[in-house]
Amino acid sequence: MYGFRIVEKLQKIGEDIQRDQLKYHHKRVMVSKEFTFDAAHHLHDYEGKCKNLHGHTYKVIFGISGYVDERGLMIDFGDIKSIWKNEIEIFLDHKYLNETLPAMNTTAENMVVWIFEKMEAALQSEARKTQGARVEFVRLYETPTSFAEARREWMVHE
Repeated sequence: MYGFRIVEKLQKIGEDIQRDQLKYHHKRVMVSKEFTFDAAHHLHDYEGKCKNLHGHTYKVIFGISGYVDERGLMIDFGDIKSIWKNEIEIFLDHKYLNETLPAMNTTAENMVVWIFEKMEAALQSEARKTQGARVEFVRLYETPTSFAEARREWMVHE
């Protein structure tokens, strides 16, 4: 049986582990982070309930891949959050999407591509271009059981 124990000595760089040991591999890895936002919209050229103004609590999941740096870190989750907060969410959260997004029908299918493009552009900017980070997928949930997805292979080869 495993028991609880208190760590008596924390590892120290240069004593217990060397800097050249921090990077364990040279493989591409993917990290994922999710966010939620609330927004209102309506659909054009659509016969159904969604032609009327209504709102959703959306959930967005990003899959971002790349190579780890000398510390064994590919991208800081805080950096993903910063991009989301400062460059994407500002157009979405508590907004009327028909007004804040580019001219489009604000379907989940259109929105997920826009979100993919915004995150990809942010990762490829010179200030952030590290470790080959790229968006592999974005999944946008409009309801808890309904989502649209954009995948890298569809975005770059279409």
